[in-house]
Amino acid sequence: MSAVSGVKPFVAPVLGVLLLGGALAFVRRDVSAASKRLANPETAQETNAATAASASAAVADDAEAPYCTPQFKGVLQRVLHACGLVGGQERRGCQPADVKSFASISDDDFNALFTPLAKRGGILMFDDNGDKLDDGAKKVLDEKWEERKGARYFFVVSRASKTGGAELNRALSHRRANSVLFHLQEQNKDEDLDKQVGMLWLGSEFAQLSKDYCEGWTTSRPGKKCDAEAINRSSFISWVDCRL
Repeated sequence: MSAVSGVKPFVAPVLGVLLLGGALAFVRRDVSAASKRLANPETAQETNAATAASASAAVADDAEAPYCTPQFKGVLQRVLHACGLVGGQERRGCQPADVKSFASISDDDFNALFTPLAKRGGILMFDDNGDKLDDGAKKVLDEKWEERKGARYFFVVSRASKTGGAELNRALSHRRANSVLFHLQEQNKDEDLDKQVGMLWLGSEFAQLSKDYCEGWTTSRPGKKCDAEAINRSSFISWVDCRL
C-alpha cells in the first residue's frame, strides 16, 4: 500500500469534524442574533423600520412628481422642441406667438399647469420697466438652481405687466429672461447649461398672473407691495422633474 492510500482513511473523519464545526458556529451565531432581538425588541424594530424606509426612499426618488400629468408633459414636450432644448437647435427661447401656436392651451390652463410648482419654484420680481436682477432676485435664483434634486430642465417664464404696448413688453420680458440666463452662466461654468435652461418670454400678451400668486410662492421681494402689476413684472423659475 502507498503512502497516499494510507492517508485516505483519515480524510472522511476530518472532513466530518470540519463540517460539524461550521454548522455549530452558524447555529450559535443565529441563536445569538435571535437572543439579541428578543432582548432588545425596540432596536430590532428600528433596524427593520430603517431598512423599509431606505427601500421606500429609493422608490420615491424614482417616482415622478404629482404635477407631471399627461397634459403638463405634453406642453413640456412641445416647449422643449420648439424652444431649442431638444434636437440640437440653435434657437434659444420662445415668445408669446410661439407659445400660443404650439401649446394649444388657454392662458388660465397654461398657468394652472405650473401652479403645483409653488413649493418647487420661485418668482423673481423686477422694477417697473426694469430688467436687472437685484440682490434678492439673485439669492432666490441661486437657491432654486441648487435645489435641482436630479431634475433635468430648468424653466424661466418671464412676463411684463399691462403697462405699455405689446411690442415693448415683449422685448422687456425677453430681456428679463436673458438676465436670468446670463446670471446662471456667470455663476455656473457648465457646458451643458444651455441644454438645461428653457426660456419663455410672454410679454403682457399671454398667461398673465393674478395677484393670487403673491401668496404661497417664494418671491424675491417678500414683505413689499404685491399686486397684479407687480407679480407680472417677473420671471418664474423652477426645475421640472418630469420624465419624457
